[in-house]
Amino acid sequence: MDRRWTEVSAETLIENRLFSLRAHRRRSPRDGVEHTFWALDSVDWVNVVALTDDGMIVLIEQFRHGTSEVTLEIPGGMVDPGETPEQAALRELREETGYAPAHVRKLGRVDPNPAIQSNRCHTFLATGCRRVSTPAFDHTEDCTLRLEPAKRASDLVRTGEIAHALVLSALAYAWLDGALPLA
Repeated sequence: MDRRWTEVSAETLIENRLFSLRAHRRRSPRDGVEHTFWALDSVDWVNVVALTDDGMIVLIEQFRHGTSEVTLEIPGGMVDPGETPEQAALRELREETGYAPAHVRKLGRVDPNPAIQSNRCHTFLATGCRRVSTPAFDHTEDCTLRLEPAKRASDLVRTGEIAHALVLSALAYAWLDGALPLA
């Protein structure tokens, strides 16, 4: 049985530079009853697990308006029009930290919240990272660079210092890959 719901109608309610909010009227494949659902459309995002040759993980501290708290995260952000996720990952790493890698490769992709969001978050591993410039924040960013021994990443998660769900999924990919030590 096809479990996809039939689209009856869709209406865009809000649009801004970060997302659009749509109302969907869809029919259940099980009983034919129509229901309204809301979805946030956004561009894809990227996260970068950045490691230096001397065993450090490149992190940033940044104020987040949703929680009104400073969070500890890995570099990341939105994929700009015309960019591939890999290009966006390299740009975000350099803009937020001033670091560039010797090597980069994709570790995986997650759906941030498929119940209400349409976008994806792509995770990249950047190795051989070194400082090549000063950060170049956009007008809505103010990050503080923080280097930690890569072997401490799991402790930062256990203590709750790293609590951002998409960062946790990126770190999980790095642990599964064996690129990041699990202490």
